[in-house]
Amino acid sequence: MASSATPPPLVSSVRGLAASLVELLRVRLELLTVEAREEVLRLGELVVYGACAIAFLCLGLGFLAVLLTVLLWDGHRLLALAVFTTLFLTLGGVAAWLARQRLREGTRLFSASLEELQRDHDRLQP
Repeated sequence: MASSATPPPLVSSVRGLAASLVELLRVRLELLTVEAREEVLRLGELVVYGACAIAFLCLGLGFLAVLLTVLLWDGHRLLALAVFTTLFLTLGGVAAWLARQRLREGTRLFSASLEELQRDHDRLQP
């Protein structure tokens, strides 16, 4: 009869393996949460700066269009309005196309976690 004080070597090995796997999973999840927080902060900052830039650029272009239209009011007001309409619509189309291209590129979210998991997978392969 085996003593209940010392577990068999197989049980100890399995417990050690399970403890190692749990620790590995815990570390990877912590890395994942850190990356998620960093990505949320980065995206928030990007949205704020982007919104400010868009608002100020739109206001500036609008005032410029009004200024030049008023300057050309007596002679070429319809030409000035047509040129600015074309310019703004073209710039809006280019911006929409660039945004669409960026969306197609995908995201780098959790790339470090995925790389670490791939390294873990490679280390565990015989």
